[in-house]
Amino acid sequence: MPRNSTDRRPTAVVIGASAAGLFAAAALAEFADVTIVERDLLPDGPEPRRGVPQARHAHLVWSGGVRAFNNLLPGVTDDVVAKGGRLVHIMGDMVSRAPNEVWFRRFTAAHHRNLVCSRDLLDSVLRARVRALANVTFRENTTALGLVGDANRVTALNVSTGGDKLTLDADLVVDASGRGSHTPVWLERLGLPRPREREVNAGVAYATRLYRAPGTTADRNFPLINVQANPAKAPGQGGIILPIEDNQWIVTLSGTRGGEPTSDPGFFGDFARSLGDPVIGRLLEHAEPIGDIATTRSTANHRRYYEKAQRWPDGYTILGDAIAAYNPVYGHGLTVAAQCAIAVRDILRTTSITAPGTAKRLQRAAARPVAAAWDLAVGQDALYPGATDTPPNAVERLLARFIDQAVATGARNPRALRALLDVMSLEKPAARLFSPDMLIPMIFGPVKPHLSRAPLSEQEWKSAS
Repeated sequence: MPRNSTDRRPTAVVIGASAAGLFAAAALAEFADVTIVERDLLPDGPEPRRGVPQARHAHLVWSGGVRAFNNLLPGVTDDVVAKGGRLVHIMGDMVSRAPNEVWFRRFTAAHHRNLVCSRDLLDSVLRARVRALANVTFRENTTALGLVGDANRVTALNVSTGGDKLTLDADLVVDASGRGSHTPVWLERLGLPRPREREVNAGVAYATRLYRAPGTTADRNFPLINVQANPAKAPGQGGIILPIEDNQWIVTLSGTRGGEPTSDPGFFGDFARSLGDPVIGRLLEHAEPIGDIATTRSTANHRRYYEKAQRWPDGYTILGDAIAAYNPVYGHGLTVAAQCAIAVRDILRTTSITAPGTAKRLQRAAARPVAAAWDLAVGQDALYPGATDTPPNAVERLLARFIDQAVATGARNPRALRALLDVMSLEKPAARLFSPDMLIPMIFGPVKPHLSRAPLSEQEWKSAS
């Protein structure tokens, strides 16, 4: 049957069943029969799996991501909350020190609510919702081997499953396989050049340990605690306490080259107390550790500029971390994955999957949310020694100083904080930082002074002891 026939439903194959792949499948299910190819055997519930090595570390979903999640899968964040996750006000339910060592006042920006839970819980809820879609099929224990087609069009995906090799025909193949994507090699095999790439690697290492929440903190909706690293001081060190489901805390510590945390349990508490502020270390004194310490160094910002390719094959699109992966400290990966899927869906609501040039339009649309998060991440990480071969130019350094001032203003002015969160949550473009809400208090000065210590209430301190 011809591929442009109108009497059959188009087909799509998505590589990867992590968050980006699940969002892609949810978006494509409106237009096609979707097959998700996943090399792992997926767990039935909130359990760890090999294909998500970052799952043990702290994750949160900014309000821009919460909106995107619910746009793709209506009510999905309510499902997460029903299973123990939390929607927290930023900064009202958060105690946070900015990279320039300014403590944020706990103003509540009404619509900025971030989703907080373990990554295992989030993925299990997303999987359940996508499995419930009538025209989505999962192929587990199946490895993508390469593309079928030529430089003009991709027509199928070769896979291996149970020792057998199969070819899955598709009108659209989507690579959502993450940092380890094989797309650059696959494009070369089709006779196309590799994409231009850039890496900004601050050399950040992470160490994470799970704790039983101390005292009565679980009963009181204890705030998130975040001490961010200062790029002006190398090595940059920081940490976060993320209260999650089942009366537990995820505690992730981080450090750049020369100041990395380790997997040594005896060093974990000392590292937390040695941060620019000892608040995390003090809170851990009464918390019970659970299990071993997980570490990772896979934190570089890495981007592939597929949208700039002069030639692009029909029938192929890349989404999520396979386009750009970010330092996890900024918490933007999940939000960008959902926003990329929405960009794809919005294009396909006016353009056929099989129309010539559709795949290139999809790739360019997906690049927009990627670019917004990329600029925020590398604007900070590029300042660390050795992070990149192309250090920030004069304009980028000027912008970094402006953002530092915006953070300092937002830390003590609620209007400026709303503008800052609109950008950091990926809800609005960076131009929002130049709005009157930010510029007026920045120029004429916020009313409130900077805080000299972490804004934890006396009752919150007592609940943690």
